[in-house]
Amino acid sequence: MNGTSHRIYTTSVASVYKHYIARAERKGRSKEEVDEVACWLTGHTQCAWR
Repeated sequence: MNGTSHRIYTTSVASVYKHYIARAERKGRSKEEVDEVACWLTGHTQCAWR
């Protein structure tokens, strides 16, 4: 890298959460399923970005 952080490392889950929900719903999944996966990935027991 050229000394600057890549965008993926500085993007918060909260900023893309609504996009995850929209995509999941388009694919026939529920918000609860997205929440379950997001909590698992981040290690949070109660997701704060809702």
